[in-house]
Amino acid sequence: MSPSSPTSKIGQETEKQQKRNPMKIDKEISHPIHPYHKLKLEYTEIPFNCDGCKEAGIGLKYKCVRCEFDLHKTCAAARSTITHPFYNKCEFQLHYSPPGEIRRLCDACRNEVLGFVYHCKRCGFDLHPCCANLPQVLDDGQHTLYLCHKLSSACHRCGGKGSGWAYRSECRAYNLHVACVKELLVESWQAMYLNVDKNKVRELQTRIPSLKGTLKNHHHGGGKMRKCCEIAGGAVRVIVSAILGDPTALIGAVVGGFMSK
Repeated sequence: MSPSSPTSKIGQETEKQQKRNPMKIDKEISHPIHPYHKLKLEYTEIPFNCDGCKEAGIGLKYKCVRCEFDLHKTCAAARSTITHPFYNKCEFQLHYSPPGEIRRLCDACRNEVLGFVYHCKRCGFDLHPCCANLPQVLDDGQHTLYLCHKLSSACHRCGGKGSGWAYRSECRAYNLHVACVKELLVESWQAMYLNVDKNKVRELQTRIPSLKGTLKNHHHGGGKMRKCCEIAGGAVRVIVSAILGDPTALIGAVVGGFMSK
């Protein structure tokens, strides 16, 4: 069986267990791409690079205690096939490596696909497992944000519109691309961790200006800009938690607080 196939007995059994009890989180699992040792569930506030999708992570992960091997909780429990409301004619199949010979991009965050990916053979769409699991609606009691397939008004980080998934505020006045939040997340991790323990941070090298400086280009006047920054900080915290698949308040507060300064 090829390493890119998700149809191993282990993978099928994991999926069956999740369907029987979707709320259950196993403390120890086996996974076909790392068959040598068991993977144990643990929580970390130190950024890691997922050995499944090759994207950054924080919070809950499955780790091999004998090897430098980590999986997002979402990647470890990824189902073999999924559908998505943005692509109602598609059936996405899980691949453990990008299919085909051409360079592939995730249609949600626009990052390159380097590992685990959901791919629609018919239409050619690709989604990272964590992106495929982003909630359609985010509500933390103070902010309600809606996931959009593409923006018709400017993103408050990059100023762009169009392709790439984004979260939009209920009033439609505030927008953030998923890709932009990922970039801001990397910058915040650099500031918090890069000089603390370089061995814990794997080449998180992107340099991005702060969100507050970007917002000044969109709003004039101290009061309005301050209010927008407060909304931005709260929105970013909620989106960060969704992207990482971890609703931990501590992570969201630390990361969101840095990004809104």
